[in-house]
Amino acid sequence: MTTSTKSSRGAGTFPHGVHPAEHKEFSQDSPLEVLPTPKQVTIPLVQHLGAPAEPLVKPRQDVQMGEMIAKPAGFISAAVHASISGKVGLGCAVTLPNGRRVQAVPIVAAEAQPLAGADLLDDVYGGRWPMDVSRFEPKKIADAASEAGVVGLGGAAFPSHVKLLRNEKKPIDTLLLNGCECEPYLTADYRLMLEFPDAVICGGLLAARANGAQRIIAVIEDNKPRAIEAMRQAAANTPIEVAVVPTKYPQGGERQAIYAITGRAVPTGGLPLDVGVMVVNVATAAAIARAVVRGKALTHRIVTVTGAGVVRPANVLAPIGASYRELIDFCGGLRPEAARVIAGGPMMGFALGDLDTPVTKGTSGITALTDRDVAKAEETNCLRCGKCVDTCPLNLVPSKLAVAARGSDWDLARKYHMPACIECGCCAFTCPAAIPLVQLIRMGKTKLPSQ
Repeated sequence: MTTSTKSSRGAGTFPHGVHPAEHKEFSQDSPLEVLPTPKQVTIPLVQHLGAPAEPLVKPRQDVQMGEMIAKPAGFISAAVHASISGKVGLGCAVTLPNGRRVQAVPIVAAEAQPLAGADLLDDVYGGRWPMDVSRFEPKKIADAASEAGVVGLGGAAFPSHVKLLRNEKKPIDTLLLNGCECEPYLTADYRLMLEFPDAVICGGLLAARANGAQRIIAVIEDNKPRAIEAMRQAAANTPIEVAVVPTKYPQGGERQAIYAITGRAVPTGGLPLDVGVMVVNVATAAAIARAVVRGKALTHRIVTVTGAGVVRPANVLAPIGASYRELIDFCGGLRPEAARVIAGGPMMGFALGDLDTPVTKGTSGITALTDRDVAKAEETNCLRCGKCVDTCPLNLVPSKLAVAARGSDWDLARKYHMPACIECGCCAFTCPAAIPLVQLIRMGKTKLPSQ
């Protein structure tokens, strides 16, 4: 278990972790492109942690891009908006990559769209962004993020307005802008920082203004020198610092970034605010800026389509609800040797069984792997070598958690802190017995009875 400490400067890294092959070369030099408007989008009502959003629209109703189509169902929930203009279809259910079956709202595209192509990209990230945010009231910043349905775009999809509201009992003194993007293959955040750093910096200033943080640090791994320089230039006349950290997985995890930069350890079962820190992904920061400055909802996100199994890797701005198939087709389709398509990256992503699955706010990438990529050793018995323990960034014992999951031993699961696992995949990556440790733990967490 970890314990909390209060120091102002970390060592620049964190204990344990692994160094998987990065494979950023597939898409890192591909400028942002915009997916042409699909004929239809299917927008899930659960794209965030917390309660499902409650639908506000009915079949055959006309909606406009950015219109709220489902409202938050509680404090820990998020609004959902139309990502295209068109007509609402019959409600349906879709299965997300994590296996969860959720309700969704289909929208058939109208012939005329208010924004598309370069105009859409410019509206989302381009143009001028204010670097003096003193005129924006803290509470109104959080309210704007809530109204816009902004959630964490780094993968967690936690409703951002909850983080932005000030907690007088647990004040925030440091805000980390997370630009590590440590997951192999993915380059969406990299291209955002490189091409539109002003939107990120503005969002970071607004987030700090909202929660009262006095120090703002952009954290970027050292394998992104061009993004580092772009962010430094954008932040030159602001209080934002840019910290460069060694490339190591999972450096982009909240707990790992906090420890690396501040030396503070988030307690097991605790939250970053317990140590006075808030972490905001760079794409989330840009979405906050758009919500506050331009009054626009979160309707699109950047998705990296990458891997040796796709014809033309790219970084694509896509509407929420477009299908994985449409993004892959836009990138030239799959190569004949493609063997597996993953929602996300290979360390934390989910293998897709249906390419017609819709993109959500939490979709950061689509990774197409070949037969050669997915070839692996046959699973054998645990060797008791301890490598999974040596690499776990949370000091857990993954082998024990896997045993607990397989045997439905929930007392053992709690004893070894199964809920604390961040599912980073370091254990499975390093296991010489090829045991699917993270997959077993992930399964166990879904079955773990609530106390």
